[in-house]
Amino acid sequence: MLHGDALPILCGRMRTNLLFVLVAVSCIGSALWHLHTASAGVVIRSVEIGATPATIFRPATRAAGPVVVIAHGFAGSQQLMQSFALTLARNGYTAVTFDFPGHGRNPAPLTGSITETSGATRTLTDELARVARYARPLGDGRLAVLGHSMASDIVVRFAEATPDVGATIAVSMFSPAVTATEPANLLVIVGDWEGMLKKEALRAESLATAPATARPGVTYGDPAKGVARRVAFSPHVEHASVLFSETSMREAVAWLDRSFGVARSGPPLVQARGPWILLLIAGVVLLARPLAATLPAVAHVPIGAGLGWPKLWMPMVVPMIVTPLLLRILPTHFLPVLVGDYLAAHFAVYGVMTALCLAWSQRHQRALARTPIASFGLFKATLAVILFGFIALVWPIDRYVTAFFPGPERVLLVLAMLVGTLAFFLGDEWLTRGAGAARGAYVASKFAFLISLAIAVALDLERLFFLIIIVPVIALFFIVYGLFSHWVYRGTRHPFVAAIANGVAFAWAIGVTFPLLAG
Repeated sequence: MLHGDALPILCGRMRTNLLFVLVAVSCIGSALWHLHTASAGVVIRSVEIGATPATIFRPATRAAGPVVVIAHGFAGSQQLMQSFALTLARNGYTAVTFDFPGHGRNPAPLTGSITETSGATRTLTDELARVARYARPLGDGRLAVLGHSMASDIVVRFAEATPDVGATIAVSMFSPAVTATEPANLLVIVGDWEGMLKKEALRAESLATAPATARPGVTYGDPAKGVARRVAFSPHVEHASVLFSETSMREAVAWLDRSFGVARSGPPLVQARGPWILLLIAGVVLLARPLAATLPAVAHVPIGAGLGWPKLWMPMVVPMIVTPLLLRILPTHFLPVLVGDYLAAHFAVYGVMTALCLAWSQRHQRALARTPIASFGLFKATLAVILFGFIALVWPIDRYVTAFFPGPERVLLVLAMLVGTLAFFLGDEWLTRGAGAARGAYVASKFAFLISLAIAVALDLERLFFLIIIVPVIALFFIVYGLFSHWVYRGTRHPFVAAIANGVAFAWAIGVTFPLLAG
């Protein structure tokens, strides 16, 4: 029997959950529809160039025009470049995307030294050249290249070695190979929130404009003669979202049109899919809230360390500082995956340090002693949360964002990453949950972890530079899975449900996206 006061509360919660379901389903449905229709008028065909997975995007109703080979950046894949490919195809160009060795679904590892031009840079340039040889006959014989981040340097070097490349588009460029005259017809697109790369873009442009001061949004030289330079800043975007910016798409089409003498009667058809991808993820996050309310209560009362701020600072600050210092002397080259092995080690050591700091708390020890760590209810709830993540996030990310299904060569990597991510999330969830836990502790602990990564990068910039690039993605994952964690904990009252599910999610993301190295 429900008490008189309980029935209205229960009905109110049911109405709220129903509202969340309706809004979530509407967001997901609308986003999927727009993402699906983005390919209207484009013929898409998956091919293999040797062992390299590639995709051809062709206009359905126009004669073959110039071919644009599109290359992704570090820890990316060809899916990440779909917005450019669809936009170019809808505007008369044939676009070809592909997975570099060690990336996406390419089974071949990346060979050669990461720090030497004659190593991995040569491997990537040779791969681009091989794809370009395959792609050129798909069009009218004219060729352009577009590359993001790591690949910006690769397309620059390839274009310099291939004089008949009609245009080069370098997105988020950092390339020491740019000269005053090469490559021909260079457009540099940079996100407005990429401070250092904006300076680098203007520096590269100034090589061709001296003594005049280089300015963004100004074309120097004549694209029709192959000697032009231009820098464009895409507003309100950073290193990843620049790939989904309408400004980025419009600048790319306009540059190719001018380089190849294409006259267009109206504005280009732009496929900026970023807002719809965000709407899809937002819908999934909203759907998680009412679904989490259906999870069984694993514990009778909310459990966890339950620390207030006076006792929380030590187990939060010590791992933040000690972990990067400790990993300066401990070996972290133990997996054939670029930077991912360090990140797994950072997660693991950070989690162990958190547990050791918590061990000093007698309150924590008493709570842990009387808490059922494992139960069938815990198993069921954890499995349900993990399955939701796979169904609702893994498939759409793989389809619309970046390669997110691992090949056989990455399964063991995911399991190895899981050791580190589980250590971190088990310690972190216990630290920030429980009756009496400090408000804002969960958010503060994630900031502490990101600060710890920043310290690590500062101590070893040459090796860990690429962590700077993926920090925004880690922060986004913390936000999404932090909301999942909050709702799951509220339903189950046990911190280990979300801890295990989040550990699996992060291990999966690192294991399937970070570049696979030879040896």
